[in-house]
Amino acid sequence: MDDKAIDNLLVQYAQERTPVLRQERRTQLINAINYLLVNDFHKLVVVLYRVDVSEPKLKKLLQANPQTDAAVIIADLLIERQAEKIKTRDSFKGKRDIPDDEKW
Repeated sequence: MDDKAIDNLLVQYAQERTPVLRQERRTQLINAINYLLVNDFHKLVVVLYRVDVSEPKLKKLLQANPQTDAAVIIADLLIERQAEKIKTRDSFKGKRDIPDDEKW
């Protein structure tokens, strides 16, 4: 599995407009993460670092929820982080009106 597949699923999840389709993408993401957990843990770690998932938060959630599938927790954190990135990007999109004295 290409580690970009998870990135693609995250983008597709963000673009879906209906809860049913979002749930399908989330399920696909969980399956992809389970695959990496079993077959290529290093690649999963690379994805987590690239998306910038909080390691302390992940550890805390995994320890607090030992009965929950780790892939579900990881998928939800990836989705949450992606949403934060989109929100941050959107908040800076309209801020092009920089005063002349502050331009480089």
